[in-house]
Amino acid sequence: MFSNLIIIFFTFGYLALLFAIAWFSELKAKQGKRLSNHPAIYALTLAVYCTVWTYYGSVGRAATNGLEFLTIYIGPSLIAPLWWLIMRKIIRISKVQRISSIADFISSRYGKNITLGGVVTVVCLLGVLPYTSIQIKGVASSFEILQGASSIALLQVVPFYQDTAFYLAIGLALFTVLFGTRDIEATAQHEGMVMAVAFESIFKLLAFLVVGIFVSFFVFDGVVEIFDQAEKAGLSTLFQMKGDGSPTEWFWMSALSMMAILFLPRQFQMSVIENSNERHIDTAMWLFPLYLLLINLFVMPIALGGLVYFPSGSFEADTFVLAFPIAFDQKWLALLVFLGGFSAATGMIIVSTIALSTMVSNNLVMPALLLSKHFQARNQHQLGKILIWTRRLAIFGIILAAYLYYRHVAGQFTLVSIGLISFVAIAQFAPAIIGGIFWKRGARVGALAGIIGGFIIWFYTLVIPTMITTGYIDESLMTEGLLGIGWLKPHGLLGFEDLSYITHGLFFSLSINVMLYGTLSLLANQSSKEHNQAAVFVDIFKHSETMDDVVIWKGQAYLYDLKRLLSSFIGKERTDQVLEEFEKSTGKSLNQNEMVDPALVNYSERLLSGIIGAASARIMVSSVVKEEEITMDEVLGILKETQELKSLNNELNAKSQALKKATEELQDLNQTLRLNDMLKDEFISTVTHEMKTPITSIRAFSEILLEEEGSLSQDESRKFLDIIIQETNRMTRLIDQVLDLERFDSGKQELNLENVAVKSILMQAVNSIAQVIKEKGLKLTVAIELENIEMIMDQDRITQVILNLMSNASKFAQRDIYFQAKINQDQLIVTIKDDGKGIPEEEVPFIFDKFFQAKNQTSKKPIGSGLGLAICKKIITYHQGNIKVERLDGMTCFEFSIPIQFQQTQIKTNEQNSNSR
Repeated sequence: MFSNLIIIFFTFGYLALLFAIAWFSELKAKQGKRLSNHPAIYALTLAVYCTVWTYYGSVGRAATNGLEFLTIYIGPSLIAPLWWLIMRKIIRISKVQRISSIADFISSRYGKNITLGGVVTVVCLLGVLPYTSIQIKGVASSFEILQGASSIALLQVVPFYQDTAFYLAIGLALFTVLFGTRDIEATAQHEGMVMAVAFESIFKLLAFLVVGIFVSFFVFDGVVEIFDQAEKAGLSTLFQMKGDGSPTEWFWMSALSMMAILFLPRQFQMSVIENSNERHIDTAMWLFPLYLLLINLFVMPIALGGLVYFPSGSFEADTFVLAFPIAFDQKWLALLVFLGGFSAATGMIIVSTIALSTMVSNNLVMPALLLSKHFQARNQHQLGKILIWTRRLAIFGIILAAYLYYRHVAGQFTLVSIGLISFVAIAQFAPAIIGGIFWKRGARVGALAGIIGGFIIWFYTLVIPTMITTGYIDESLMTEGLLGIGWLKPHGLLGFEDLSYITHGLFFSLSINVMLYGTLSLLANQSSKEHNQAAVFVDIFKHSETMDDVVIWKGQAYLYDLKRLLSSFIGKERTDQVLEEFEKSTGKSLNQNEMVDPALVNYSERLLSGIIGAASARIMVSSVVKEEEITMDEVLGILKETQELKSLNNELNAKSQALKKATEELQDLNQTLRLNDMLKDEFISTVTHEMKTPITSIRAFSEILLEEEGSLSQDESRKFLDIIIQETNRMTRLIDQVLDLERFDSGKQELNLENVAVKSILMQAVNSIAQVIKEKGLKLTVAIELENIEMIMDQDRITQVILNLMSNASKFAQRDIYFQAKINQDQLIVTIKDDGKGIPEEEVPFIFDKFFQAKNQTSKKPIGSGLGLAICKKIITYHQGNIKVERLDGMTCFEFSIPIQFQQTQIKTNEQNSNSR
């Protein structure tokens, strides 16, 4: 259908796109903007659970087992609400203990044991390697179909150097090395990889939905028609729960998938190691199950449609997703589907190999090397480089081993059958982990025996049969049992032959595992280190806040030795930096020639744990310090003392903050009192000045009338008397304003409330000052957007407010004044704007204070007492309204609002409240 060149071009073009996404994400991270720090991204990365097995294999399983394929997705969906209890605890432990992998987690819990970490790593390698191989199988199979193969039942045998799958594997290995091993710290988040995986999760979902829609609504006339034709073809049993054993199968398969979503190395890597915020679990608990629902919407329609449409044997059920676009000559849809499957495969391979390479280096290679004092002496300054290159070589080794497994074994099995076998292997970690975080009695010997025992049963019941199928072991073992004992058949232990082979293997391996773990843990005597770690893991939420301050170590150590040890992994510059950070955070000074504080030993070990794992870090620290055994009672005492100190420190901090707040409040109050005192002085000065002016005029003109009596003409006498009357009125207005403020402040002011026509009142007020504005050469624009609305208000007081605001506007406007009135949400809104210079922003909060103008006088002081705005605010407040001032579009805007449903009873209530105050 497509030439090799086109397929290869788009395949490696897709890889180049992943490179670009990863590179851009890491570039943004260096600039301080981590794109991955978002709950939706976190939830999408968990969809690495949906591999080629989901993309192709779910359809294949649905075509043979019907609805049972859903158990692989029901389990994760059911356990998702419990993530806040289980996964959050695992994340918290991992961050506090600087855990780098699932092997490191189990090893740390049980006394940082080297052997246990190594066993878990081996189980992961043997368990996940087949799973990785089926990703290569899925890509290779779809590649062959795109080339026009009518069936992929048999793997085409070609030399590896002619096999495109080999070069794809090498390309993925290069990508993983580039973006997965750039930082020596295994606990460091891989920003580029995370964003690439999130993108792949979206891409494979969209591709699968597109092909599902194509099959359901273009090949067939809707989902209903597919089911109708399937029923006519005798396939109705595929969408029914079949047989007496079906509920048992559903239970065990759902339980298996629950364990897989928690403990698969790739899931642990994305959900725990790459987690940047525990709160992201909140989103993942609903978004991830939603993702699983969407990606499985069209599984049954495609599976049934394939069985109906394609003749038996023309295509394997695993490839129905790709077969439909090819059968209908939809080339570009076929290419999209292929890239979607490639996306599903690459996501799993990249994340799994990073996780496995970390485990190999930290739990197999480094412990073996570090136990050799000769090796340490010769390579002390190259340990960091050795660690990085170990991980890089491990990545290539794992991917090439998966490729070889695909070539020789996986090619003869369906995707789902191999995937489920891997799931059962990983399920062997469940007792040790769940027991380890909730049961303090869980012991190392129990965990080790349980995992090994379960692994042996897994290998015998599930792996051996695949080797028999491929011809590596004689078939008599399957038919006659081990040593000819019938009840030791791999698929029929103890005569249990009615269960499916996966359920059978899971039941017996997990049963042996749990029995060994529980029994030996109860019988074993834990070491002090196991006791210590058990207390921390089980009670992590109690101790996590103080763990940085807890020093669970006793012995002797010198700064020189620790400094040399750290430098061998992170370099001298980084070592000096972390030691400086330690001094700043603890307040403890470090002396080169003196024994260091135990806190530094703990600090160094935790730092190394994030690089080489807990077990290897334990070896390295033990090689340069002299440690003494510390008992459980001492550990609990340390934890208790640290918590008490932390609690006391928190109390002191709280009291200090309260005292600081009280001091600041007193300072603010004192400053306010001083300001008010100053403003009152200025107010008195202003008022006396305002009163002195008319009094001076009245006295002067009165003296003239008295002294010049008889010599003045009647017109002159009338003129002088008019001036005296005007100045008297001016002084009366000033006194009235002061009295108004006093009555408003004391709550004695009463409003003359009546039902009035709002528009009429506003027009009268505006018209009364319009002539004054016109005489000043200013333009007045009036917009009163009101109908025949009546309101209860004090007509004179509202008029007083409008005249005051309009008068102020006329004093400062340069050309234009705007008056607007409208109704908005049961409020009367009146706005007065002018194009004057405006009020400085820092003075806006004080503009309605009664002392404000006295405080902010200029050489060109405006005419008036400065009490007008304060009175305006009081009037509007008494009407249960609000008044404000702001600068909008270069204009000073005063605006007040009054509720339309204003009632007199409310006024009386306000007056009573004011009086009580």
